[in-house]
Amino acid sequence: MTFKQIIGKLHLWLGLSSGLVVFIVAITGCIYAFQEEIQDLTQPYRFVKVQNKAFLPPTELIANADKAVPGEKAHAIQYYGPGRATKVIYYETGESYYHFVYIDPYSGIVQKVHDESFNFFRVVLGGHFYLWLPAQIGQPVVATFTLIFAFLLISGLVLWWPKNKMARKQRFSIKWDARWRRKNYDLHNVLGFYILSIGLVFAITGLVWGFEWFRDGFYAATSGGEAFIPYEAPLSDSTATYALDRPVLDVIYDKLRAEHPSAPAIELHPQESHSSPIAVNINPDPGTYWQLDYRYFDAYTLEELSVDHIWGRYEQADGADLLMRMNYDIHVGAIAGFAGKLLAFFISLIIASLPITGFVIWYGRRKKQPKATRKARH
Repeated sequence: MTFKQIIGKLHLWLGLSSGLVVFIVAITGCIYAFQEEIQDLTQPYRFVKVQNKAFLPPTELIANADKAVPGEKAHAIQYYGPGRATKVIYYETGESYYHFVYIDPYSGIVQKVHDESFNFFRVVLGGHFYLWLPAQIGQPVVATFTLIFAFLLISGLVLWWPKNKMARKQRFSIKWDARWRRKNYDLHNVLGFYILSIGLVFAITGLVWGFEWFRDGFYAATSGGEAFIPYEAPLSDSTATYALDRPVLDVIYDKLRAEHPSAPAIELHPQESHSSPIAVNINPDPGTYWQLDYRYFDAYTLEELSVDHIWGRYEQADGADLLMRMNYDIHVGAIAGFAGKLLAFFISLIIASLPITGFVIWYGRRKKQPKATRKARH
């Protein structure tokens, strides 16, 4: 058996075994591509009438939001630009509750309490990340099949590669006037070739989340051998005493607004425990996440605390850190704006079609074989 025949067998059986998972992951990614834009169009409570006055401080907005979800503790508050509602997030590990409270930042009036447990796009994301299985089971399953998908792309290129120039010309276009079996064959092979590079980018960025060993190896390779440092929040000095009259969250918010008066997005996290910091971030482009300025303040002294991991000040991030920060935005195409999302949508749609066209090729060839030949192979 030649090298290409071995690759062909691996491509066939790995493709058949992973086809359903690849289809689910690709089609859910396709649906999720424009989730922000779709929700903006269908959820009017995300917007407010612009007023010529300052936003209310975070403690006042959180206090109003608390009344709408009694018994729950605010995890974060997200301010956006003029004309958009502020969002107070209520989330508890284990997901006993997960609510977004949309509130008018000018008046403090609650516009909507949205239960994120039943958000359509969150369900879609659950399929994309975990196949709707428990996370500890679904994540490694999806990651494993993502690794197989990366192999299928590379092995597909080996099988696609033409032997001579005449054959090469036929490999770049779909023969639309041919019989349906030939069209299906071209759809699988030609489209598979064209999406190869971006498909590999999807696979690599997905594997960064899927396996810690892959994330660590990828970071080491791009940083010149440095070790990846997992996220860990710095600690506040809980032996100190807070000396100001105003709530610490409001003081820090005023500080951020003074430093970034036109920032389109500011997020603040109240203390989660007695020793945790006030974690905040400022985003100059709410359409992406890689430029986020992550900052941490001692909840008692207001001293700014430093971190060693990549989720710190944007200006301190180097090449490898920036690449890791970009991982999500690259994966969903947002790194290139709306055009990038559109490209990610169509590429995901094509990837979802590959298991289908591949199965049709296999099934058609199997039907053509005499029964005796099929039995002999088994």
